[in-house]
Amino acid sequence: MTFSRRALLAVGPGFLAAQGPANDRIRLGLIGAGGRARDLFQEVLRAKENAHIVAVCDVWKVNREAMSANVAKAFDAPPLQSTRYQELLARKDIDAVLIATPDVTHPRILADAVAAGKDVYVEKPFAVNFADGKMAWQAVKNSKQVVQVGTQRRSDSGLIAVAQAIQSGAIGKVTRVSMDYHFQSPRWNKDLSNVRAEDVDWQAFQFGGRITGPFNARKLREWQLFRETTNGISGLWLCHLIDLAAWFLNDPYPKNAMTMGGVYLYKDGRETSDVYQTMIEYRDCLVTFAMSLTNAAGGRNLWFGTKGTIDAEACKISADGSLLPDRVTQPGPIPRAPGVESHMANFLRCIRTRQTPRASVDAGFSHAVAGCMAATSLETGRRVRFDPVKLELA
Repeated sequence: MTFSRRALLAVGPGFLAAQGPANDRIRLGLIGAGGRARDLFQEVLRAKENAHIVAVCDVWKVNREAMSANVAKAFDAPPLQSTRYQELLARKDIDAVLIATPDVTHPRILADAVAAGKDVYVEKPFAVNFADGKMAWQAVKNSKQVVQVGTQRRSDSGLIAVAQAIQSGAIGKVTRVSMDYHFQSPRWNKDLSNVRAEDVDWQAFQFGGRITGPFNARKLREWQLFRETTNGISGLWLCHLIDLAAWFLNDPYPKNAMTMGGVYLYKDGRETSDVYQTMIEYRDCLVTFAMSLTNAAGGRNLWFGTKGTIDAEACKISADGSLLPDRVTQPGPIPRAPGVESHMANFLRCIRTRQTPRASVDAGFSHAVAGCMAATSLETGRRVRFDPVKLELA
């Protein structure tokens, strides 16, 4: 393959050596080199599954070169560097890719990756636009590729135990769930002083016209604030916890969603909410999720059943709220599930075994449906329904 001068920025003499012999080493391409990508890099190292990162893609030179330096140090060979993810997908010497890019880009890169025959670890949210999510889900279902969605709570030994307890009927029939997730620090604020137009492949960042306008350092570094790049709290945060509803309740799709919220404090030009609350109705169960960026108090993850209550964050069960004679009789901690490997290790092992990872593409699409329903309700001010037969929002 011939690489463009702009995209093929650096290939060191140790690149081929870094890949090792053609045995069971998994050769990874990293698409995105920001904060989540740095976490994924560390998870690859901790997994100790004979996987090497051999290529790094990012539109911004500063992040790309910093990540490449860390990769070179870890694997004794500098990786290929590119600003265009398509060039990583075209390489035959890359087995799988890790996608850690702005939210709106996840589905398209995922679909392109499986079409290129790559296995994929794609960060959450699976999608922030329903049509995109449906397209990517169908692309994966029509492929033979292994896909792990980055909802890492599915690899949490405590939550695995909670899922088993709820599904076994430990607290009876669950009809109500209350989730709150709050913080106060402006974690989206980034230093923009070192972001220069000449260091950014702005055309690549615009993603085929999905992101509009001339170079904008804030849109690049604080993309979490803008509707072109995310649907806000619905994608950025709701996905962490609403994924548990489909999992614990064994009910993949909500029936209805209603959401309210807005910019109540941070009048800083943001387009996404800083206070948010949604109600999402599953089969015989109403899930509420609230989040504020304005006060950190009140976080919880409570599951209310006819026989008692489970605090999923604390991994504890109690008889609280039940008056039934067969209510919970042994309150206390729920023993964690034993022998649970990390989310990344699970993905890498599934590449070899071709088994389905814990956070499958079906799980990813499930949380995307819920998130897109909630976001659409916030945008329109109306209740949003889902048709599981037609796979359409209504």
